[in-house]
Amino acid sequence: MHHGAPVVEFMGLYFNLANILMITVASVIVFIIAVLSTRKMAMKPTGMQNFFEWVMDFVKGIINSTMDWKEGGRFQILGITLIMYIFVSNMLGLPFNIVIDDKLWWKSPTADPVITMTLSVMVVVLSHFYGIKLRGVKAYGKTFFSPMGFLFPLKIIEEFANTLTLGLRLYGNIYAGELLLSLLAGGLATGVVGTIAAVPLTLAWQGFSIFVGTIQSYIFTMLTMVYLSHKVSSDH
Repeated sequence: MHHGAPVVEFMGLYFNLANILMITVASVIVFIIAVLSTRKMAMKPTGMQNFFEWVMDFVKGIINSTMDWKEGGRFQILGITLIMYIFVSNMLGLPFNIVIDDKLWWKSPTADPVITMTLSVMVVVLSHFYGIKLRGVKAYGKTFFSPMGFLFPLKIIEEFANTLTLGLRLYGNIYAGELLLSLLAGGLATGVVGTIAAVPLTLAWQGFSIFVGTIQSYIFTMLTMVYLSHKVSSDH
């Protein structure tokens, strides 16, 4: 169901307090996971350390599938941060939503296009930054005119398209999942018949949403590494 956002104005700027809250919550959860995973390091990892090392190896595999490790190894921490942060963000709104005075306070931060587009812009800007840093301004600039100069406008359009699709894909999947869950939850309050029909559907969609949220965190991280590889690798 549609609810308003708790927006406040400060010095002529508007801030969504729900976004600030959920960004903070997701960041704290990821930070706690990282601390618990690395607090007591052991040669034979168990528990949280074992999980964290699995994430590291998983991200390493993503990088190796897109570029040479000599170039891509520097992006492993970025990949770990993205996949964990986006996964946690995708999961936050699945168990429940909190609405106070018709204002939606608790949701998945990635169910807001402002958050996903900010992540997308950050990734694209980083890709250009590392392209210039590792290849030099002149060599990197030539890539926009290669193999033929008249393709330059198309490459500029491609950059904008990549930014939009990267952010909107994540937003669309998470927002649609939460919207349907809220509609199904509304059926729980329509009496015995509505509850009986809504409970199994809600549980099934919860499970599917967990799967979608996991896949979307992987896709976002994978595409990030693809974009970076196109900028830093000389064979692209």
